[in-house]
Amino acid sequence: MLYKDAEIEIEDRKELYAYQKGDIDSIFERMANTAPNYHLLYQLPTGGGKTVIFSEIVRRYLADHDKKVVVLTHRIELCKQTSKMLKGFGVKNKVINSKIKKLQDQEEYSCFVAMVETLKNRLNDELLEIENVGLVIIDEAHYNSFRKLFGSFKNSFILGVTATPLSSNIKMPMNENYDELIVGDTISSLIDSGFLAKAITYSYDVGLTSLKVGINGDYTVKSSDDLYSNMVMQEKLLHAYTEKSLGKKTLIFNNGINTSLYVYETFKEAGYDIRHLDNTNNPEERKEILSWFKHTPDAILTSVGILTTGFDEPTVETIILNRATKSLTLYFQMIGRGSRKLENKDTFAVIDLGNNAARFGLWSEPVNWQHIFKSPEFYLENLRADAEIELHFKYQMSPELRAKFANTPVVTFDVDEEHRIAISLNQRSKVVLDKSIEQHAEMCVYNTETLNEARLLSKELNDDIECRIRRYSNCLSHCSKNYREWLVEDYKQKLTLMIGKKYREKIFNED
Repeated sequence: MLYKDAEIEIEDRKELYAYQKGDIDSIFERMANTAPNYHLLYQLPTGGGKTVIFSEIVRRYLADHDKKVVVLTHRIELCKQTSKMLKGFGVKNKVINSKIKKLQDQEEYSCFVAMVETLKNRLNDELLEIENVGLVIIDEAHYNSFRKLFGSFKNSFILGVTATPLSSNIKMPMNENYDELIVGDTISSLIDSGFLAKAITYSYDVGLTSLKVGINGDYTVKSSDDLYSNMVMQEKLLHAYTEKSLGKKTLIFNNGINTSLYVYETFKEAGYDIRHLDNTNNPEERKEILSWFKHTPDAILTSVGILTTGFDEPTVETIILNRATKSLTLYFQMIGRGSRKLENKDTFAVIDLGNNAARFGLWSEPVNWQHIFKSPEFYLENLRADAEIELHFKYQMSPELRAKFANTPVVTFDVDEEHRIAISLNQRSKVVLDKSIEQHAEMCVYNTETLNEARLLSKELNDDIECRIRRYSNCLSHCSKNYREWLVEDYKQKLTLMIGKKYREKIFNED
């Protein structure tokens, strides 16, 4: 049970760590030695205390300057958390939300916290005096919604804060809006220093060739729903949970609401305590669900998007990425939800069902943020493609399935080596598949009693078949997606026929 004494009031944590003090000093050094309208970007991993740092920056700035500060966020939850933290640092602040229609008391405040759209509307209505704003702090600065307000603060020092200095829109790179990037401590350093929990990642290979990429550069919700809501993926998810996270507080991230609802039904039928949360839940429902999640030791919460930012639940023990993403920011945000360290929590599990670790690297691996900031196009263009990732899949039969082929000493098949041999003997490439089909047929026939049982057992070889076809396709000079799909279907048909042939041979030999 990890939630013991976990209700940490963030506004009470005012003591700064050495790495935080060092970064704050670096930021003030830039303020002192650059133009008043300089744009500075600051990167620090999720869990490193970005809100603590910029709250101290606000406090020190107001103590030394006769100017005001504006803190911008993109979500109402972040507005409330930021305001609470600032109060903990002794900074009297006013939240400008949709309920605030007039700002008659603005002279009483030196610091304002606002959402982008709300502040934009108040500026358009000329309700906020901004001539004396010397510092603008932008939380989660990688979101592009903040760009529309830059023109309103032409004479202010702008400090953007983010865990991932990579724009959410490749057409609007961050280096166009910021003059410089300061990089804070790395994830591995924060883990070694005892500030973050260590992630233990378990990756399950998933074929993603059916996914489509949308105009925003990430996989579409529809194609993700089609893949992740099918029975095979639901069973893979349930298996991964029972194998690596059974009895642990688990947060599941999905790309689509339909997928999350399927996950909810799958786990409910399996007898697990699970709830579903998405942006259609009203504030009261959300509060009730999150309270249940907080106080239930083995709770499972399946969600869509809503918990990637502005959500902090230290007692999470497992993060399941039941989705693939091409967004480095989203990848770090999702995993970061489990990185809060507690007295009896030094590690947490990450179950990856989207080849995300193969695409981006492990969560704690070093990232050259300066390179990404300066050349985001180069970084994105050189991300590992799904086809390349899948070429390196190594199929491993589960212990449960392997037990069904107990009479077969060897169930593996080296497609690459068999193809090399075939070419050296001047044989056609298809002999590789013929050998593979024959091996699979013998496995099914000699581990069952009847022809029908053998054919049913062959259905459980689908993952192995797809892996072999993928490796075989790579051996060919040209192989389209349609041709690969045809090869899989043709393989299964020929396997059914070969099972019949091998079964007849078995009966004949027995007679």
